Amino acid sequence: MEMVGIAEYKIVREPQKIMTIGLGSCCGVVLYDEINKIAGLVHILLSNSQNEKMLVNKAKYADTGIVALYEDMKKLGANSRFIRAKLAGGAHMFNFNNSSSSVFTIGEKNVKSCKETLAKLNIPIISEDTLGTCGRTIVFDTRTNKLHVKSVGKGEKLI
Repeated sequence: MEMVGIAEYKIVREPQKIMTIGLGSCCGVVLYDEINKIAGLVHILLSNSQNEKMLVNKAKYADTGIVALYEDMKKLGANSRFIRAKLAGGAHMFNFNNSSSSVFTIGEKNVKSCKETLAKLNIPIISEDTLGTCGRTIVFDTRTNKLHVKSVGKGEKLI
């Protein structure tokens, strides 16, 4: 099992599984080529890199992390025509009186930016478990192309 940390991405081949833990407002984006059995997972921390003066870590942001993962997967033999996506995370983790403040909508912004980036790359989203108020751990299985989502207080499901 390959573990992906916050603001990281990794790529695996069948029969490996890939996982990340601690998705609160962060988003886990899985890209997979079900024909060539190559999959990658990026653990997105923030929605976009526009305010970053010197971009050190592309995996930190949705607008750069998804693109970097996509390009690296193609270098390893994934075919862009067969790449699909699954998403999880983007929760609203804290309840404050001023919840409309931009700092408290990080999860929603992350999900929106992930979807916009995937649309620009013409990558269809096959399934998602996003938003809500609970943290998640996800595991992607390259054999079945299923994403196992374990949510705090909500149990487990395959998407």
